[in-house]
Amino acid sequence: MSGKDEKASDIVLKQFNTITAENAMKWEPIHPEPGKYNFEPADRFVDYGIKHNMFIVGHTLIWHWQTDQKAFFDSTGKLLDRQSMLARIKDHIFTVVGRYKGKVKGWDVVNEALDDSGNINKTKWVETIGEDFVEKAFEFAHEADPDAELYYNDFLIDKPAKRDGTVRLVRKLQSKGLRIDGVGLQWHCGLDYPVRSEFSAFVDTISALGMKIMITELDVDILPSALDYQGADLGKNAKLKKELNPYTDRLPDEKQKQLAGRYAELFSMMLDKPGKISRVTLWGVNDGASWLNDWPVIGRTNYPLLFDRNYKPKPAFFSVLETGRNIK
Repeated sequence: MSGKDEKASDIVLKQFNTITAENAMKWEPIHPEPGKYNFEPADRFVDYGIKHNMFIVGHTLIWHWQTDQKAFFDSTGKLLDRQSMLARIKDHIFTVVGRYKGKVKGWDVVNEALDDSGNINKTKWVETIGEDFVEKAFEFAHEADPDAELYYNDFLIDKPAKRDGTVRLVRKLQSKGLRIDGVGLQWHCGLDYPVRSEFSAFVDTISALGMKIMITELDVDILPSALDYQGADLGKNAKLKKELNPYTDRLPDEKQKQLAGRYAELFSMMLDKPGKISRVTLWGVNDGASWLNDWPVIGRTNYPLLFDRNYKPKPAFFSVLETGRNIK
C-alpha cells in the first residue's frame, strides 16, 4: 500500500480480490492516545482497495490486544466507569467507521472476546463496561454505517466449547435486534489441526444461525510446536531454541510436500461446504511478512503461506489451484 514493495503488490493484485489490514486499523495504531488519531496508514489501505476494486475489510474495532492502555483510564489515572468507557468506544467507532463509511464494506467489530471455554474473556472491556461491551460495539458500528456488514472474529471457535460460546454470543446479539452478518474463523492451522469433523460441525452450526462464515487469518505453522497449544493468544510465548527453528536457510522438499498436502486438505474441507464459506483471507502476502516468524517464539524462520520470501509461488499454491480444479 505504501508503494515500497511492488512485488508484494503484484501478488495481491493478481491473486486476491479482498484485503484486510493486519495492523493499521487496530485501536493502538489508529488511535494511539485519547483524542489523537493517526489515519495515514489506514487511509492508504482504503485508497488502495478502492483503486483496485477490492472488497475492503476493517480489522478490528474492539480487541483487548493492541489497544492503548490509556484508553481505559482518565487523565488522573483512574479506571473509567461504565458510562465514560461507553462514550469512549462510541467516539472511537463513530470516528473510525464514519471516516470510511461506504468504503469499508465489512468490519470485524469485536475480535477474540471469548476464552477457550466459550466464556467472555475477563479483560479491561469487561472491567469497565461489563460483558455487554460486545453488544454495545455492534450497536455503535451499525449506527456509524448502517450499510456495512458486521462480523465477530475469533480463533479456535471450531472447537466444541468455544463454538458453543460463539453460538450464545450470536444468539444474544440477534435477540437484541442487533445486526451481525457473519462469523470469522481465524484459521491459524498446523499440519495436524484443525480436524475435518470439528470444522464441518462448526460450519453447519454457525450457518444455521443465518451467518456468513469467513475464513480469516489463514496460515499453516510448519515448525515444531513450541507450546502445547493450537490457538493464537498473543499472551503465550516461548524462548527461542535451536530445535524449534530447524529450517533457517530453506524448507526441505519433504516439508514443502507436507505443507502442500495440508493446504489441499484445508481447501477441500472448505469446498465440501458449498455456498457456506463467503471469503478466505490469507494472513500475509509471503513467508517473510508472516507474524508466525515471531510468535510464539521471536526470531524463528517460518514458512506458513503460499508464496516464499522471494515472492515465488510454493508447491502449496499449486496444490490449492489443483484442489479447486477438482471440484465436481
